[in-house]
Amino acid sequence: MTRKDTSRFFTAQKNGLIGKPSLKYGRDNCDFGCGFYCGTRFEQPEMFVSEFEGASLYMCDFNPAGLNIAEFKVERDWMLAVSLFRGKLADYSGHAIVESLRSRIEQADCVIAPIADNRMFEIIDSFAEGEMTDAQCRHCLSATDLGSRYVIKTDKALRALEVIEHCYLSSQEKRDYLTEKSNVSRIGRDKVKAARRQYRNEGMYIEELLG
Repeated sequence: MTRKDTSRFFTAQKNGLIGKPSLKYGRDNCDFGCGFYCGTRFEQPEMFVSEFEGASLYMCDFNPAGLNIAEFKVERDWMLAVSLFRGKLADYSGHAIVESLRSRIEQADCVIAPIADNRMFEIIDSFAEGEMTDAQCRHCLSATDLGSRYVIKTDKALRALEVIEHCYLSSQEKRDYLTEKSNVSRIGRDKVKAARRQYRNEGMYIEELLG
C-alpha cells in the first residue's frame, strides 16, 4: 500500500492479538457484528481496555481503495443499525428499513461510524425500547464525541490493513486513562441529561418509525 493513500488507526485488545488481525476479534453482538474494530484516536481504545493487565495497543495503516464502504454519522440509521446488531429490533424483523440497513452493512467490506461507549449504548437501548424519540437520542449521542470507528468486515478489507507497531501501557498510563475515562463519562452524563430535557417533545418513537 502506498503511504499517501493510507489512514492511521488504533486498536486495543484486552489480552493482545494472537497472530495477525482477524475478523474473529469482533463478536456477533458488537456494534456492527463480527469484524476487526479500530478507532481514529489513540486515547479512545486505550480507555476501553486500560483496566486489563494484558492490554495492548496496536497502530495500523489502512488503505480503503477499491473497498465497499458503509459510512454512518450520528443519525437515525446509525442508531437503528447498532440496535439491530445488538439484538434490540427483533420485534421489527422483516421491516423494509431494518432489512435495508442489514443488507447495507452485510455487503460492506468496511463500516465507518461513530464510536459508542457503554453510556451511549444505554441511550440507544432507551430509543430501541421506546423510552425516547429519535431526536432525543440523536442529540444525546451528539453530546459526547468519541471519534470514529472503522470496522473491518471482510477478508478483502483485512488485507488492506497493516499492523505497524505494537505498544504496551505502563501502570501509570493505565491509571491516567482510567481517570480520563471517568471524567469523560461524568461530563457525558451531564450533557445527556440536558439534551434529553431540551428535545423531549421532538422526533418520533421507534414504534412510529417502524410500526
